[in-house]
Amino acid sequence: MGNRRPWVMRMRWVDLLFAHWPLDPEVLRPHVPVDLAIDTFDGRAWLGIVPFGMEDVAPRGIPRAPVLSAFPEVNVRTYVRHGDLAGVWFLSLDAASRLTVEGARAAFHLPYYRAAMSIEREGDTVRYRSRRTDHRGATAELDVQYRPIGAVELGAPGSLEAWLTDRWRLFAIDAVGRVERTEIRHARWPLQPAEATFYTESLAAACGLRVPATAPHLRYAGRVDVRGWWPRRV
Repeated sequence: MGNRRPWVMRMRWVDLLFAHWPLDPEVLRPHVPVDLAIDTFDGRAWLGIVPFGMEDVAPRGIPRAPVLSAFPEVNVRTYVRHGDLAGVWFLSLDAASRLTVEGARAAFHLPYYRAAMSIEREGDTVRYRSRRTDHRGATAELDVQYRPIGAVELGAPGSLEAWLTDRWRLFAIDAVGRVERTEIRHARWPLQPAEATFYTESLAAACGLRVPATAPHLRYAGRVDVRGWWPRRV
């Protein structure tokens, strides 16, 4: 396991919305490297859009810098396997931190883009806005309002909620085309049923995909504290 070595990064993820739509695996196949298998639940692949806030982002042993360690982020993702290892494949990640974007592109080979972003909270309601400003990617925007509407529940083993969220690694492709994995660890997700209104969503289209017209599967999570390791080849 990747956590036999010391972790190198810490972070806190807050006010997450997990919005997921089922897709035919063949729709996602052109968007995922051939060395990775599309992971499925009951025969369906899943496309996720996950906005959240990042806090206390810093390397191990370094105090947080208030201006640099807290910012919004949103990712578009699906789920994959490499042999018996399950993980996340990111189609895009937008963040309001130039340092994070450039550092993650260089060190973790992830498709990060700079964006102008904001998170507004009123009671338990979150209004989240993002507009990509990075010319390395297609134009992409998100304007969504969401809130939890039920009690906290841990995803039961074998459930869709656990399958979507209990993911302890991400995969990427390095500069010479080799698959690598990055391990992460955190407590189990404190998931709550959620409701959301999407006013604008073009992140999926910027990845060459279309969000289905069906209602998304929605869950909210208030906070998890995360540790991350350096990537390594699979």
